[in-house]
Amino acid sequence: MKSDNKIIIVEPSPMLSGGLAQYFDDIRQVSVVSQLDSIDRLEEKLASYNPEILIINPLLVSFDANEAFQKLLREFPNVIPVALVSSFIDKNILKQFNEVIEMTDSKQKVVSKIFNLLNDNNLSQEKTENVELSNREVDVLVALAKGLTNKEISDQLFISVHTVITHRKNIIRKTGIKSVSGLTVYALLNNLVDESDIM
Repeated sequence: MKSDNKIIIVEPSPMLSGGLAQYFDDIRQVSVVSQLDSIDRLEEKLASYNPEILIINPLLVSFDANEAFQKLLREFPNVIPVALVSSFIDKNILKQFNEVIEMTDSKQKVVSKIFNLLNDNNLSQEKTENVELSNREVDVLVALAKGLTNKEISDQLFISVHTVITHRKNIIRKTGIKSVSGLTVYALLNNLVDESDIM
């Protein structure tokens, strides 16, 4: 199935880059379209793939390369830059990134950070705890997060497709989240699903 959102990873270490890319292997809303070990071909890859997210080791764009990196961000204003931090980085360098992925972040945390950026939602824990979903709405939400269609949810829960759609509308109204990827993050943050359940 075609992914909605494309990610490019720029990281000199194949182990780090490959490990991070694997986090997104089983999540259908995003796909890693390119992995680079330097910024040499980054402009070309940005132009050909037009990704939503650029995950990059900030050491590659500090000092001499910083001006070139800033120029790239101006040329591709829709790309969201994310820092992949594996060692100490000056806070001033990190200011040019929308988000920071740390080496110690779990898969769930990394996926949540990316989905939060994609949905431009501040899904704070406080906000998510205040929402009261019915048991049936939770069942529908979990099924949605697992990638099931309305018809599949209907069959699984022994309810009509119309009832599934009604539950979905209620979930959207209560959470304020419209996209499936946003609802998936919501389910992850509230421990309703495990990241291994997400397709």
